[in-house]
Amino acid sequence: MSVRPALASKPVTTSVSGWGRTAPTTALLTRPRTYAEAEAAVRKCAGRGAIARGLGRAYGDAAQNAGGRVLDMTALDRIRTIDAVNGLVTCEAGVSLDRLMESLLPLGWFVPVTPGTRYVTVGGAIAADIHGKNHHQSGAFTRHVRAFDLLMADGTIRHVTPEDEPALFWATAGGMGLTGVVLAATIELLPVQTSLISVDTVRAVDLDDLMARMTATDHRYRYSVAWIDLLAQGASMGRAVLTRGDHAPLDALPPRARRVPLAFRPARLPAVPRHTPGVLRPSTVRLFNEFWYRRAPRERRDELQRIPAFFHPLDGLPEWNRLYGRRGFVQYQFVVGYGQEPALRRIVERISRQGCPSFLAVLKRFGEADPGWLSFPMAGWTLALDIPAGLPGLDTFLDGLDEQVVKADGRVYLAKDSRLRPELLPAMYPQLNAFRALREQHDPRGAFTSDLARRLSL
Repeated sequence: MSVRPALASKPVTTSVSGWGRTAPTTALLTRPRTYAEAEAAVRKCAGRGAIARGLGRAYGDAAQNAGGRVLDMTALDRIRTIDAVNGLVTCEAGVSLDRLMESLLPLGWFVPVTPGTRYVTVGGAIAADIHGKNHHQSGAFTRHVRAFDLLMADGTIRHVTPEDEPALFWATAGGMGLTGVVLAATIELLPVQTSLISVDTVRAVDLDDLMARMTATDHRYRYSVAWIDLLAQGASMGRAVLTRGDHAPLDALPPRARRVPLAFRPARLPAVPRHTPGVLRPSTVRLFNEFWYRRAPRERRDELQRIPAFFHPLDGLPEWNRLYGRRGFVQYQFVVGYGQEPALRRIVERISRQGCPSFLAVLKRFGEADPGWLSFPMAGWTLALDIPAGLPGLDTFLDGLDEQVVKADGRVYLAKDSRLRPELLPAMYPQLNAFRALREQHDPRGAFTSDLARRLSL
């Protein structure tokens, strides 16, 4: 299960897992409250090494370290400075995007990139180089980072910028915490007039219709995402609900809402009970998908939605990962380049034939590749889906998808991976050898490691 933050800095031995809850391992969990405590924890990590961890939203084993140390960074959560004139914030690595939104929105600023959950720390956002619905316009998170403080394997702290130390900066962006521990960062922000999003929604009848609409008009929108019914077959294969939008200007709000245009009050339902049996089976997901597609308007424009509803709908249901039952789930996300649309169609058709019960499947378009050596985005189409871990034949099925992705010169997202075969990694990430060499240079004794790193020989 996902570990809860320790109440104090005293190390405790505990079971740690990713958000998918598929492969927990036991580690010594330390919660540093200061730079000095973080440095001391790293110096003591002989043997199995250490890895930093934020709020546990990596789906797989990226923030696990069997038999070693895990540094829970959530106590380093101070916002140091906000430059409300120039749109800059400097904060410690354990600050969540949720906390940043609460602090920055009243001042007219928003985070430059947010994924499907706001419960991600700044350190985790850099380590995974997270992306959002605006990648085609804004790139991934670390493009908007001006500098970060990085705790190195020898215990020193370096102030890293893309100008002064580009190799270390871009190896850390998407480097899954394996170059060091991010302690703090300075981030460029996005100016906004309101906390509402002006949203256009349209139903696409199949995958070709969806891709045609996105290709033709995505450039008009800051944010774009499509929910796909991956159980639909035949003429309806890939049918979808396409949702796009931008931050609403003040004059788009009704008069009453203009009194508090930057209000940010996310609603939360009760948490899913700890021992919930798996309810997301093919039969229930098929019913949900039919309902979700039919309830969407054929076309609707300029609907005002709150930020949580547009960006983070599942955050309103705490511990939603328990819906998959005790065996958990696998999130699979890949990207293939533009020009590889036939490969994308083959993969979607294969998923549809398999009957994967994924109620959360989304398609997005990426802009140009990010500079991070192991950053996931590249110009093309990215599809993400959740699959119950107990689905018969799942490993073999996903191995086959991996091979299709490699043939299309694509890659899978390491922050969500829990089962990729290591021999496929070099074809997916061409700068892998440079990353390994940099790690050897800065961390010859292997102070920073994780279950993911050992599994993939990173």
